[in-house]
Amino acid sequence: MAKVGKPFVDIDVAGEAAAEPGNEGDKEEGATAPTPVPSAPAAPSSHATAEATGASSRSNQDQSRFKGELATLATPAVRHLSKELKVDIAEIDGSGRDGRVLKEDIYKFVKRREASAQPATGHDGGAAQQQQTERRVALTQTQQQMFKAMTRSLAIPHFLYADELDLSNLARLRARLNRVLAAQQSSAAAAGGSGLDEANQQQPTKLSYLPFIIKAVSMALYQFPLLNARVEVDAADSGGKPSLVMRSQHNIGVAMDTPQGLVVPVIKDVGSLSIVAMAGELGRLQRLAAAGRLSPGDMAGGTITVSNIGNIGGTYLSPVVVEREVAILGIGRMRVVPAFDDQDRVVRKHVCNFSWSADHRVVDGATMARAAEVVRRVVEEPDVMVLHLR
Repeated sequence: MAKVGKPFVDIDVAGEAAAEPGNEGDKEEGATAPTPVPSAPAAPSSHATAEATGASSRSNQDQSRFKGELATLATPAVRHLSKELKVDIAEIDGSGRDGRVLKEDIYKFVKRREASAQPATGHDGGAAQQQQTERRVALTQTQQQMFKAMTRSLAIPHFLYADELDLSNLARLRARLNRVLAAQQSSAAAAGGSGLDEANQQQPTKLSYLPFIIKAVSMALYQFPLLNARVEVDAADSGGKPSLVMRSQHNIGVAMDTPQGLVVPVIKDVGSLSIVAMAGELGRLQRLAAAGRLSPGDMAGGTITVSNIGNIGGTYLSPVVVEREVAILGIGRMRVVPAFDDQDRVVRKHVCNFSWSADHRVVDGATMARAAEVVRRVVEEPDVMVLHLR
């Protein structure tokens, strides 16, 4: 019966294999030593040196071969372990009987190999081995407000709708109106500023695209007042059931990036404002936001939000609905692209992606798509705004 850890078979190797490597080299060295010749003493000395060197080389080769032969005296389990650890078993000095390689010999060999490799990789990346440090920073007041508002907003199930709009006509209209504004300002400057009331003194020097887009949103809200409403989930006067609160004025919030963080001041009663008046109010809010001087009244009362993040970057958006509102519009970056006109001619077009998000608890996809289509028609044909001036 074979016992674990005990020799199973003893193999006696006859002849030179049983001899010690050192003794074998000595025998060969002694056997091949040349006999001195009296008539030519120098030649035998040189020949003897060459023979001795050859004998030493053969001795080392025989020693290596002898070591490999002993290494082959390993159990199958030891051979399998050497393959797993990618170790040449012939390179290991066995500590077992007759030079057999044991598992402990393989583990020690691997440990020595890893220890010798560590210094080679440990000194080059001194800077990369610096430990990461952490420090706690309190949220600013603006960040705290955003944290609370967005946490509540993300409880709203969102519906996303996006479309690409052609703003080429709007770009031409805006350029014409800016020329008109520049001419008016030149005339006022030539007259020395006399006769200008406070409203004219506050009118903008240049129109951006945003007032036109905000006006288009307001025109769509007249047809789809649901998007101007808010949801009351646990209203006491409705028996605790969810209800909608419809609002008459279009108070449109405009998301702005400021040194203090994201703020959303509100342009009140957009439906009653002209493009120029709206641009003036927008400029006032932007100046206050940049200086960190927005009042609570400037921030309150929003019914729907427009985020013009495209002036920073980004083409496609997924805006988050603000609490106590049911819809938001995200405007991507405007870009000029080649396109075909009605006569199949290649023309330059100013295109921009509009991305809407709506509260899917009360706004269905069809309603959102129809309202977005109204905005698209007004923006792409901005002369329609003249028909709805108040």
